[in-house]
Amino acid sequence: MDSRKDSQLNNLRLVLAQEAARLIRDHGIEDFRTAKSKAAERFGVRQYGALPSNLEIEQALAERNRIFGQDEHTSLLVSLRNVAVTVMYELQSFRPCLVGPVLSGNVTEHSVIDLHLFSDASENIGMQLHASGIRHNAVSRRHRMRHDHFEQYPGYRFFADEFEVQATVFPERRKGHAPLCPVNGRPMQRAGLRDVESLALA
Repeated sequence: MDSRKDSQLNNLRLVLAQEAARLIRDHGIEDFRTAKSKAAERFGVRQYGALPSNLEIEQALAERNRIFGQDEHTSLLVSLRNVAVTVMYELQSFRPCLVGPVLSGNVTEHSVIDLHLFSDASENIGMQLHASGIRHNAVSRRHRMRHDHFEQYPGYRFFADEFEVQATVFPERRKGHAPLCPVNGRPMQRAGLRDVESLALA
C-alpha cells in the first residue's frame, strides 16, 4: 500500500514539475517557487510533499526544450551567448562571469543574461555603461549566500540587442565565494569571458 502511495506521489510530482516548466517556458515566470505554486493551484494540490524540487523542475524544463522547438532553442542559446560575450568584453575590467540559464544552456525566450561583476565601487560600472552609451537602471539584487542567509548587492539592468542583462556587483573579496544556486543549492557555477567565448563557438 505504501509503495502504491509513493508511486502516486512521484507521478504527481512529475506532473507538477512539467506544469511548472511549462509556466516558466511559455509565460516567463522566473521564480521556481511561484511556478510550482501556480502549478499546484491549477491541479488543486495542497500536499507539501507533492511539490517538486527546483532541480526536478529544471530537468522538466530541459526535457521540454528538447521536445518542443529544439532548433529554435539552439539558435536562441547561440544568440544569447554571443551577446553575453559582447557585453562581457565591454565590462571586462570588472572581471565579468556568466551564470544562470545562459551558462547552463537551459534557456527560454524569456531568459536574461545574468552576470556577476566585481568592484568595491559599484558606481564605476554605471559610469562605464554611461560612457558606452548604454541606458541602464541601478537595481538591488538579493542572493542566498548560505542556506539560511540572504544578502543584498547593487546591480544594473539594461538591454543588449533585444536581450535583457542583469548584472550583480560583488565586492572584490567575493570573487571566490559564489551565491548558492536556486536550482541545486550549491555554489553557482561561474564562467569567465574566455570560457563563454568557447561556449559561443561550440
